[in-house]
Amino acid sequence: MALTGRQLNRATLARQLLLERRPADVVEGVRLIVALQAQEPASPYIALWNRLAGFDPERLDEAFVERSIVKATLMRITLHAVAADEYTQFHEAMLRVLRSSRLGDRRYTSTGLTIDDADAALRRIVGYTSRPRTKDEIIGMLSDSSPVEPRLWWALRTFAPLIHVPTGGPWSFGRSQEFATAPTTPARLDDRTALQHLIWRYLEGFGPATAQDFGQFTLQRQAEIGAALEAMADRLTILEGPDGETLFDIPGGLIPPADTPAPARLLGMWDSILLAYRDRRRIISDDDRAHVIRRNGDVLPTVLVDGYVNGVWRPTDDGIEVKAFRPMSDHHWNELVQEAGPLSTLVASRDPNTYRRYSGWWSKLPQAELRTIGQSATA
Repeated sequence: MALTGRQLNRATLARQLLLERRPADVVEGVRLIVALQAQEPASPYIALWNRLAGFDPERLDEAFVERSIVKATLMRITLHAVAADEYTQFHEAMLRVLRSSRLGDRRYTSTGLTIDDADAALRRIVGYTSRPRTKDEIIGMLSDSSPVEPRLWWALRTFAPLIHVPTGGPWSFGRSQEFATAPTTPARLDDRTALQHLIWRYLEGFGPATAQDFGQFTLQRQAEIGAALEAMADRLTILEGPDGETLFDIPGGLIPPADTPAPARLLGMWDSILLAYRDRRRIISDDDRAHVIRRNGDVLPTVLVDGYVNGVWRPTDDGIEVKAFRPMSDHHWNELVQEAGPLSTLVASRDPNTYRRYSGWWSKLPQAELRTIGQSATA
């Protein structure tokens, strides 16, 4: 019997701690949900606020400073926050993709630089960043007596084992950037084993899923994914999706009943559940996806109602403004009011202007209902 789309929806919500907030510390919370998209500094905070009971943003500040959670370029060649003790395996699994995305790019090859040039510079950077360094310091070190081709640093910052170091500001990371060698420099592990580990962790946090879904999550090539799945065949459960597609899962992976209640949530920009699948209909309709996931890569803050996207939100001076794509019941609005108050307080206490530089999209989005809800306690 094939799983329904609604069962897949509930599986994702359960594994991503969006059916019920979990009483866990921030490091365990990040580990449970695998990785947090972290391009926008506020988003890891809002992601954990949505998922952890009693979330205290200062604990995440501390984890970044102590490097028990690290921020680095990983899946999809974008910034993610992950538990520090998982960084090495994740980085090794992604290293081939990260390297080829830059060293095979015409923007690099057209400079006349070679792969050997990049690797020589990489060896110097790893030692130099044993303490935090700015971009200018790193480029200055590489320059010696002659200027460094800017594309060399552009490539290295993507695949070198570097983490972003907190520089202060309302969400730990501001406009100024500092880099340091990752807490554990990746050894030359068997990249096939590392990829299998990443698949397993992905399925723990996002399964059941297809090979194409994992490809979307990582940008790994299907040939490598297929070989890894074949090597893992005796460890995985095979299921059937709504359209007859092959789904992979860990044995005993949680799949709640389709009628499991799903509380309303206000997700931050680039929340992972909107980016972890090729077929995103388990979370968002194709029509809504065109509005929420912009052509330039931006993924807007979204409203989840009964487990599915039905609108967007933004912080204002008066609370949280919600633009619903379709009319919602009083029950769902009341759920959102309960969420909006604490979220508005969190945002106002850190940075009232959070996400406002993206509000140019606001007037271009469809609207069925528009309300401002949940005035913050600090307003």
